Amino acid sequence: MLKILLVEDNELNRDMLTRRLARKGYQVIVAEDGQQGVELAIQQSPDLILMDMSLPVLDGWEATRILKNKLETKAIPIIALTAHAMAGDKEKAYQAGCDDFDTKPIELSRLIGKIELAMEKVMLKGAYKDGSDRA
Repeated sequence: MLKILLVEDNELNRDMLTRRLARKGYQVIVAEDGQQGVELAIQQSPDLILMDMSLPVLDGWEATRILKNKLETKAIPIIALTAHAMAGDKEKAYQAGCDDFDTKPIELSRLIGKIELAMEKVMLKGAYKDGSDRA
């Protein structure tokens, strides 16, 4: 079962996404701010991270930079989730280290497609969360 870390501070978004992803067969763990997201990513080693970019304590931009600079988390795909739909925001997410970008409000079928694509890329590369090549 694919384990997804959802980093989202808005309770309604968190609850809705958690339920909908669980119904699709994903195991979802939740963090409410960027610092907690970094800590849970290190502790739980998720297969993929959905990162809201506007977060308290530590924003999603900085949390992503931290995770992409740590050996144990750098290979985990991160999909930015943001209400900021400006072209510059998408570029900023990629510069921070995000692997993909999706806008709010979330359209579940579009997001599931991005999750599946991210996991296919991981499998094609033969790259795993620990950085090894277990092909």
